[in-house]
Amino acid sequence: MAAQVKVFYHSDTSTLCYIVFDQVGGHAVVIDSVRDFAVNSGKVDNYFADQLIAFLKDNSLTLDWILETHAHADHLSAASYLRSQLGGKVAVGKGIIEVQAVFKELLALPEGLFSDGRDGFDHLFEDKEHFTFGTLKGLVLATPGHTNDSVTYIIEDNAFVGDTLFMPDFGSARCDFPGGDASLLYDSIRRLYDLPDETNLWICHDYQPGGRALEYLTTVADSKAENIHINDDVTKSDFVEFRQERDSHLDAPKLLYPSVQVNIRAGQLPEQFFKIPVIMVA
Repeated sequence: MAAQVKVFYHSDTSTLCYIVFDQVGGHAVVIDSVRDFAVNSGKVDNYFADQLIAFLKDNSLTLDWILETHAHADHLSAASYLRSQLGGKVAVGKGIIEVQAVFKELLALPEGLFSDGRDGFDHLFEDKEHFTFGTLKGLVLATPGHTNDSVTYIIEDNAFVGDTLFMPDFGSARCDFPGGDASLLYDSIRRLYDLPDETNLWICHDYQPGGRALEYLTTVADSKAENIHINDDVTKSDFVEFRQERDSHLDAPKLLYPSVQVNIRAGQLPEQFFKIPVIMVA
């Protein structure tokens, strides 16, 4: 039975969230969920996540997996909330252990956190690991570079790539977060480009350059031919040089520190406060 994909767009963070399922009344996964957060007031809301829940219930779907492509730096994950409402296992790539270690030190988080890399996650995927839900099977590919924990989920001819790639007219992910590496990102993207040309690439963010309409679906063939940052004519050295120069001028995402503190813990909120480091500029 062919995989079916339902798309949800969170306009405040330009995030695409996907529900993939085998059939009505069957089994589903949620990929890159979002929890509403107002940074000016600190208010957390479940309006967007409740839309996912409503779809799952309306279609009598059992939620087997709540999947993260990485610990996002621009929105709060709703993974723990979805699990509390519907069950399912929260999972991410095993590289999350490195991301947790970096931000534990940077933010001086409590000693007891991240003793085994779990801290809210039910499963940490290895590269090339398979998972199942209903009649469907998924494959996990490690695609680091944007972050250490970045993974791509492949379900039939669909690849959910997280922030590794954007639509061809917007390019590729930044690599200036802790653990980011433009050379690794190039290798990861080439790994995606080795997939069959007809493979669908489902994008996690679309910033609608030039004011165009929302887009979130391309193919391996189209990205290899047309991606403005990395296509078949771009060498690794050229990409690394370009990416490093571009990243040096980018500001931090406005939700970086709240997002990371939630997302490295599988969407669990802090008890009372977020931490923001003070960085003195010379």
